[in-house]
Amino acid sequence: MALPKRRRHDSGEQDREYFQCYSDVSIHEEMISDSVRTNAYKLAILRSHAALRGKTALDVGAGTGILSVFCAQAGAKKVYAVEASSVSRLASEVVKLNGMEGRVTVINRSVESAELPEKVDVIVSEWMGYALMFESMLGSVIYARDKWLKPGGLILPSYAEIFIAPINDPITEGRLRFWSKVKGLYGVDMSCMQPFARQCVMNKEIAVCSVSPEDVLSHPVRFATLDLATATREEVGRIHGSFRFRCFGSSLAHGFAIWFTVTFPGEEASALTTSPYSEETHWRQAVLYLDEEVRVEQDTEIRGDITMSPSGDNPRHLQVCLNYTIGRDVRRTKDFHMGG
Repeated sequence: MALPKRRRHDSGEQDREYFQCYSDVSIHEEMISDSVRTNAYKLAILRSHAALRGKTALDVGAGTGILSVFCAQAGAKKVYAVEASSVSRLASEVVKLNGMEGRVTVINRSVESAELPEKVDVIVSEWMGYALMFESMLGSVIYARDKWLKPGGLILPSYAEIFIAPINDPITEGRLRFWSKVKGLYGVDMSCMQPFARQCVMNKEIAVCSVSPEDVLSHPVRFATLDLATATREEVGRIHGSFRFRCFGSSLAHGFAIWFTVTFPGEEASALTTSPYSEETHWRQAVLYLDEEVRVEQDTEIRGDITMSPSGDNPRHLQVCLNYTIGRDVRRTKDFHMGG
């Protein structure tokens, strides 16, 4: 999905831009065709049939309505599918096509402006963005929890964890080395281009990439956990954690990869992960590039801390502040952004 150019908007315009993105079929195709994601939700919802049977559910950011239909199939007597974008019209058609008109009600409003006739027993939402927090939809889930969820009610998923690990990036390494090979290819020395290439490639944008397990340079560290039963909007507005790694062996470190896992509760708890060690999802991994590659050896220590928060220009965008030390000599602070 192309991200809009960075400029300051009022909150109403920011919301309109955000919901407009979901009025195109491409993003829904990407999400539903992600079988790891969609099957994880289907399995978790069907396994929660004891909590759903004869009960009420709220689907926050329902999109095309597939999770709402899953809830009805699991036995929910009533599902409120809240979707602010114009795709809600198609969600109503999906509901009708599957014979769920009497059990699933589509509400074309943001959850903050929606009105429900009753409290609900279950909230389901696929709120996760790149690096977990891009798009800041979690605040809407927390709002729905505080306003509409019955005491002791169920949230699917209920728990989130964010991980970080240093990585080698063979593609970046190849792109940087290319300029030293031009003379051998064409007889013109262009090695002076390498610093410019490094500046362009290893920039401040949070990249979304597929990281291979063999390119992860140490055991990952979980730097943040979120319990959706108790998390506040203030807490999720500034996520902070620290990390310490010891590298596996000799390599070039190009940056850090971030991924997340969400857990669905129940007698048979299940999880959805975007780890590079698991089957790939449309989220892949988020990568924070160093300013320049750093040589690491066996047991080189990397330590630091990371802060994730909404952008000051647009709270649906993401900014990250990374402080890191590699070995004894490299100490840096770098700010990153996603969106704008």
